Amino acid sequence: MAERSGYEIVVLFTFVVCGTWLVFYSQFKVLPEPLSAEEAGETGFSEVAAMNHVKALSQLGPHPLGSTALDTALQYVLQVAEGIKEEAFGDVNVDVEVFHANSGVNTLVGGLYFGKTPVYSDLKHVVMRLSPKSTADKLREGEDEEDAILVSAHVDTVFAAEGAGDDSSNVAVMLEVARGLSKQATGFKNNSVIFLFNTGEEEGLNGAHSFVTQHPWINTVRVAIDLEAMGIGGKSGIFQAGPDPWAIQNFAKVAKYPSGQVVSQDLFSSGVIKSSTDFQVYKEVAGLSGLDFAFTDHTAVYHTKNDKVALLKPGSLQHLGENLLPFLLQAASSSDLPTPNKTLSTGKSEDEDTVVYFDILGRYMVVYPRSFADMFHKAVIILSLLISIASLYMGGLSALISLVFSALSIVLMWIGSVSLSVLVAYVLPSVSSTPVPFVASPWLAIGLFAAPALLGAFVGQHVVYLFLHKFLSYTFSERKRSFILFVQDDEDVSECELEAERWMFKAGLLQWLLVLAVGTYLKIGSSYLALVWLVSPALAYVLLEAPAQSTKPLDPLTSLIGLTVPLAISSGVFVMLVNTLIGYLVRFVSNPGEQADWIPTAIVAVLIAAIVCLTMAYVLPYIHNSGAKSPFVITTCVLFVVSLGMVAMQMVPAFVDDTARAVNIVQVVDHTGNSSVVSHISLFSTTPGNLDVEAEKLGGFVCGRDKAFDFVTFSVKYSCWTEPTAKLGWKESRIPALRVGRDMEGDTRATLIHIDTAYSTRWSLGINTNEIKDFELKDESGVLVSVGGEKNGVDGWHVLRFAGGKNSPTEFNLTLQWHKNSSGKRIMEGSEGENLLLKLRADVNTKTPEMVAVLEKLLSWCSQYGKSSSPFTLAYLDAISVDSKPSLRMGSSVSVASE
Repeated sequence: MAERSGYEIVVLFTFVVCGTWLVFYSQFKVLPEPLSAEEAGETGFSEVAAMNHVKALSQLGPHPLGSTALDTALQYVLQVAEGIKEEAFGDVNVDVEVFHANSGVNTLVGGLYFGKTPVYSDLKHVVMRLSPKSTADKLREGEDEEDAILVSAHVDTVFAAEGAGDDSSNVAVMLEVARGLSKQATGFKNNSVIFLFNTGEEEGLNGAHSFVTQHPWINTVRVAIDLEAMGIGGKSGIFQAGPDPWAIQNFAKVAKYPSGQVVSQDLFSSGVIKSSTDFQVYKEVAGLSGLDFAFTDHTAVYHTKNDKVALLKPGSLQHLGENLLPFLLQAASSSDLPTPNKTLSTGKSEDEDTVVYFDILGRYMVVYPRSFADMFHKAVIILSLLISIASLYMGGLSALISLVFSALSIVLMWIGSVSLSVLVAYVLPSVSSTPVPFVASPWLAIGLFAAPALLGAFVGQHVVYLFLHKFLSYTFSERKRSFILFVQDDEDVSECELEAERWMFKAGLLQWLLVLAVGTYLKIGSSYLALVWLVSPALAYVLLEAPAQSTKPLDPLTSLIGLTVPLAISSGVFVMLVNTLIGYLVRFVSNPGEQADWIPTAIVAVLIAAIVCLTMAYVLPYIHNSGAKSPFVITTCVLFVVSLGMVAMQMVPAFVDDTARAVNIVQVVDHTGNSSVVSHISLFSTTPGNLDVEAEKLGGFVCGRDKAFDFVTFSVKYSCWTEPTAKLGWKESRIPALRVGRDMEGDTRATLIHIDTAYSTRWSLGINTNEIKDFELKDESGVLVSVGGEKNGVDGWHVLRFAGGKNSPTEFNLTLQWHKNSSGKRIMEGSEGENLLLKLRADVNTKTPEMVAVLEKLLSWCSQYGKSSSPFTLAYLDAISVDSKPSLRMGSSVSVASE
């Protein structure tokens, strides 16, 4: 048999590559044209009008909790809301209020909140309720309020970003949607819509928690819609839905540009993506079902200086607005809103009939019950197994052994693909100034990882192909009763090659059947991907590779037809996953210096290798018996070498002004020892790689691992630091402190600790759970955290985290209840004992002259990075320790330190 033409291979790869790009572009990059206020009309959505709100909020600069800028932002939102109220049509009743939340404790205990107790105080939110006029009449008559749909976004930002994307874009959409709803001439038919503009989200979802636990309107809410941003602009897609399927089903009916993937929900709920949103509060604390939207374009700018208006793509707000507005009209007219499930937070609720959902090319959304998916998947699995068993029975031992070779080809394909791509990730830091040189140019990942992954997959499969070919040759010769192993005529050799080629194609079907079986068993919604990648190529194979054609080579049309549906449904999602993960590398490192620099890059490499193995399993079989083997190997090698060369010669910058490396520059005031307070400036990064270039530019910094710092919520084992300076940055009259009050013994030892955070209203306190079994926290208003409840520890520490507004308390009493076997240990202020009992970090968003000088020299492609667990620009550290030496106690109560 003549070798297959190399042009056929080129056609196949061109189809896959171009098809993938077209699907990705159509599904995630095509945005609607922005509409002006005139074009949108009174009841429509205008991006031009919404952008005015984004600009007004962004020009305030960063407005974190407790800042004057946040007060100004809230005042702006209130002013716009009052304007909507004044101009609303007569059939729509609008109520606007500023809700000042009392102190509270966030009760979330799962996910990122395991081992933590977030406490908040002095939070202010703007709340607006749009109701049908009939509701106002009922209220005057003393009847109950109508059911409501809650729409929520947060006004506050992190200290490092102006927040054009996170979350001013969503605040602006809510204001414009509220304006459009208020102009509905016929009013709402059944339900109200509540718009919550909350604060405190960036400090631990505290704003949403305060609303659902303290505001009376929460009793009327039946559905919650959360609007978030994990990047800036692009399409705002649904990445969490449910538990009740009502919201996603109705959204799919009316959305103009539906966008959402259950794949994102599976990844988010699995913890692979280390983040959380207000939707977690609405679902777990209030028991609500609903939808969680997020902008995910350009995720590398998240919580950095580049979250700015200039990067917000035109059409982004229009896309969300034209999806959200008709959905709210549909929901407000519905008579069958879901009932809140108050048992969700306890984990005792029965499994709901959740759904599988995904959009096709950003134009259509498919939604169906997971129970149907399970039933259908199991039917396909059983049918596939029956067909396979029948085929093996007819083929006998030869078919069984060939199947084993097919399975082996899958294993070696994965080993070869993952090994080569991870090897590149391991070597990359040696040839590049950074282990992530592709962050600003994600297309480099094609040459750096996809090319070696594809080469490794082919080599692994080709080795099995050669052995399978020899086995089939032997089997064929036995059938002809020939004892000469490899002596056949050309027709015999051709038939063996064809059979080996087909078994390589069947290996792809076997691979996806296994994925479908595992996904169905684990009840993973994303298993629909395995279904389409199994069924479509299988049907194409059955129809085009009939037994009568067994003497012909695999028809390239089989792959082209079989891959059309899978590529249309999933290739855009695969590209988006890789692109999102690459952007996520900017903030990947939780504890700088804890892991090798190449590990985050290796995770990207493994993901790309996995996608290559899963998607190219139906293309690689065509190469084994073709004239394209050598050109294929050469092409992948050249692509890799060119990409690596560009990185080594720094032809493409790893970071640019708009895609900055995330760093933290903190003035650390250290009082953890008994010696005098010392201060230095610390530089560390959540982006993998050393800081040599940055430190050299800043000057005066020494980098290494010999000065580790514990920032309570995380640790830094690799950083850069300056020499100690006398400029502390705190008012000399009052600095944060931990002081020991009473230490009482009895059945249970209890110790009183006075906490003074000076003028810091954002602080974190680590409590040693090996010594302390429970605690109580009080301020002047009363008990904030009571004894009892879940206070789990992580690595022996429970973190008490406080964040509040300007008027939050700064003096607290902490009562510690000890484990019984710890009663003999002495308490020592500072950290001179054998182990720490308490460790405090108090943050202030201020800059000393030394800090200003450092920031002025910071490279343009670096940005401060903010999150709830990272310090502000000034952090004060204090501690209390214990040792095991018995203390001298003359009574049941000993005053260890004066108050």
